[in-house]
Amino acid sequence: MPTTWFITGTSSGFGRLLTEQLLARGDRVAATLRRPEALDDLRAEHGDRLWVARLDVTEAERVREVVAAAFEALGTVDVIVNNAGHGVFASVEEATDEQIRQVIDTNLLGSIHVIRAALPRLRQQGYGRILQISAAGGQTTYPNFSAYQASKWGIEGFCETVAEEVAPFGITVTIVEPGATPTGFSATLATAPVLPAYENTPAGEARRAVMSGGFAFPNDPRKIVAAMIDLVDSDAGPVRLPLGSDTYNDVRAAITARLFEHEAHRDVAFSVVKDGPA
Repeated sequence: MPTTWFITGTSSGFGRLLTEQLLARGDRVAATLRRPEALDDLRAEHGDRLWVARLDVTEAERVREVVAAAFEALGTVDVIVNNAGHGVFASVEEATDEQIRQVIDTNLLGSIHVIRAALPRLRQQGYGRILQISAAGGQTTYPNFSAYQASKWGIEGFCETVAEEVAPFGITVTIVEPGATPTGFSATLATAPVLPAYENTPAGEARRAVMSGGFAFPNDPRKIVAAMIDLVDSDAGPVRLPLGSDTYNDVRAAITARLFEHEAHRDVAFSVVKDGPA
């Protein structure tokens, strides 16, 4: 039986590639994006196996309407993929309030809206999978990405909690963490006027690396999409799936450093425990 997928942010990047690969193998896709005409070529080729709807995930009521319409049109949805994303490349003082809000509204609140809208229907059908696209920056940090990483650290905490809550209903949640990949996402990053004070800091170094073309993108986007499909086909249900050599190495280094610092504070942590019975 073909698998039915609901995917946000399908106009480009991982969303577009995932839609293409799934349709090519005979699956059904409910593809959502802000400009539905961007998928006209796929609709012409694949007909009613591709269901398309306009969606901006920051609009909570619209999310509920579109998710409901997709389930009603397709009968069941096996996999929900939260892929829509937005980023700002600026140091903490440079980004505007509006830029930070857009990142949080899209990456964190938008993903939460989709999951909350889908869960009642997944519970009703008694099964389902949620793939939350995060990033290496969901567990580690890079200069000039503080707002983006706030959204990704936030959605990872949300999803890890939800995974525990919905497991009894036959629903699996996996956080997918791609590393730096040439998908075109970096070209869409919002920027802000540079503050001279940050020129000789890690933020300035990161900006110069990106502007000079020296920032590495070691991963293959098609292989990342194929790995996500393989995960669903395998029925494995890890809470996190790191994809990319940089993700694996950077996240491992960050976790190791946090654990080392955590252990260094064991004595002071226990020093504040009440004397006598709890």
